[in-house]
Amino acid sequence: MSKQDQLNKLNERMKNCNRCALRKGCTQVVPGVGNFEAEILFIGEAPGKKEDETGAPFVGAAGKFLNEMLEIIKLKREDVYIANVVKCRPPENRDPLPFEVATCWTWLLEQIKIIRPKLIVTLGRHSMERFLPNFKISEIHGKAMRREIEDLGKQVFYTLYHPAAALYNGSMRETLIKDFQRIPKIIAKIKMEEK
Repeated sequence: MSKQDQLNKLNERMKNCNRCALRKGCTQVVPGVGNFEAEILFIGEAPGKKEDETGAPFVGAAGKFLNEMLEIIKLKREDVYIANVVKCRPPENRDPLPFEVATCWTWLLEQIKIIRPKLIVTLGRHSMERFLPNFKISEIHGKAMRREIEDLGKQVFYTLYHPAAALYNGSMRETLIKDFQRIPKIIAKIKMEEK
């Protein structure tokens, strides 16, 4: 079965998920979008209002900023895959609760196993904590880290501030763009190490 077929089947299963109360309060499940052969998987926190309406992640103001940053490194949304830790919008855009993140983990894990990205870019604290607990985002943003993850094996992670945070903080915006510009070099280094 092709990666595309596997992701399509997985997305259908996600759309029928009722494992936690978030599903009852949202319009629809937001599985993820992009290239199933992507080298880069961006993982955010949870869908917001616009994402809940459209069924696609990062389509609001933060998504526009993400698109701008992708253009800076000569990529488009269609070149990468974008998903969230939690697939349903939390009420009033509150932070996802630990048990909600844990409940959605199997979905995210399956997405990663199908796509097999060279690099996982975590967008924001909640995404970072899923893979790199016990770190502070202020200490590790802009640093690539290889970690062994149960059920995944070794994976390279790169932590960025969430684009939404940068919309309200000019200095964070500059930091995020600077960190983002390092992504092509990290991909090139991963490819060199694979040879």
